[in-house]
Amino acid sequence: MNATNTRTVLVTGAASGIGYETARSFAKRGYQLVISDINEAALNEVQQEFSAAGARCFAKTCDVASIDSVAELCAAAIAESGDIDILVNNAGVAYLGGFEETPLSEWRRIFDVNVMGIVHCINAFLPRMRAAGGRKKIVNVASLAGFSPAPNMSAYAASKHAVVGLSEVLALELYGSEISVLVVCPGIIETNITQGTGMTAPSITGAQLAKLQRYYHEHGAQPSVVAEGIIRSVERNDAFLFVGPMAKSGHTMGRISRRLARRMTISGARKSGYLN
Repeated sequence: MNATNTRTVLVTGAASGIGYETARSFAKRGYQLVISDINEAALNEVQQEFSAAGARCFAKTCDVASIDSVAELCAAAIAESGDIDILVNNAGVAYLGGFEETPLSEWRRIFDVNVMGIVHCINAFLPRMRAAGGRKKIVNVASLAGFSPAPNMSAYAASKHAVVGLSEVLALELYGSEISVLVVCPGIIETNITQGTGMTAPSITGAQLAKLQRYYHEHGAQPSVVAEGIIRSVERNDAFLFVGPMAKSGHTMGRISRRLARRMTISGARKSGYLN
């Protein structure tokens, strides 16, 4: 571990994937940690791992889709660790399937976590960040899908578009203050978000899902790449982070020509498994 850092970072969805690696990267640099996740058993394991390695780490189970759960997290975090300097809104869920096969219940679940989860956290922590003073950072983990989505991810892509829009407006409203916003747009990252059963439409075959998982394994970056990028961007006070394969190029192509970007996305979707 590096020398003790006086700053405190809170990471949601910290029990796995990008959230875990982000918390781990901050811990390596001596930051004080507050970690949360809906998976209590996995969260406790991570807390024990970080504490055993010498990190100052407080863990609190939280369902970001619940206003009350986030309020409890905020109260407990401040009571245990003091004011939060860096808020990393990472918790997220996905669903793979065409628009006509995506139940409205999945739209609600995805927006409740991916969008309202961020709204709940900012609503809870931003007033305290303002009152505490000093340099603060709100980090919202969106996705390349927020700019350049693939087929069969309408609900997820719409939620990440919303995260980008929310972050842009928040950055404008906080302009000139000591609180700034970082929007993180990972590209192809090998996480467990494509692994879960029950998060795919009936038309998505086992073979197609296996192809998608294999593509992410062979061509995707590890979550630690995103985590290190977040650290650098926070330290540089960046506004956007495009990280991992296809992140920057996908964003740039969409700005140059939407028609060309769509043709390239369809071709890539067939190779990756988003389309058969």
